[in-house]
Amino acid sequence: MLSAQERAHVAQVWDLIAGHEAAFGAELLLRLFTVYPSTKTYFKHLGVCPDEAQLLTHGQRVLEAVGVAVQHTDHLRAALSPLADLHAQVLRVDPANFPQLIQCFHVMLASHLQGEFTVQMQAAWDKFLTEVAVVLTEKYR
Repeated sequence: MLSAQERAHVAQVWDLIAGHEAAFGAELLLRLFTVYPSTKTYFKHLGVCPDEAQLLTHGQRVLEAVGVAVQHTDHLRAALSPLADLHAQVLRVDPANFPQLIQCFHVMLASHLQGEFTVQMQAAWDKFLTEVAVVLTEKYR
């Protein structure tokens, strides 16, 4: 899936955002709701204030799941299987939302990391997050 250099880029970016999962995750979700308002239907219980407790909690869970994926790039299917089951069978999230989330993720990373988020890092993260999305949507079939 990822070359050694791409894995290094993914890990390097993750090291920069680790420890800030709640704030970054909340921002990611707010960007998603703003740019793609239809996605808010899956999160009716969440507010739209960046410091709202439920939004921070869910944002943290989203980024913690990304952290699990970062730690298990060689075994994404096994690591993300419970999450894939949840999204496909329980929540029934439209798989078309994952590419939208990926776009918002890139914007969030670029806005915070700015010059540190190189083109090579963005390409590696795009490849990585696309593979995560593929794994999450495999349970739909």
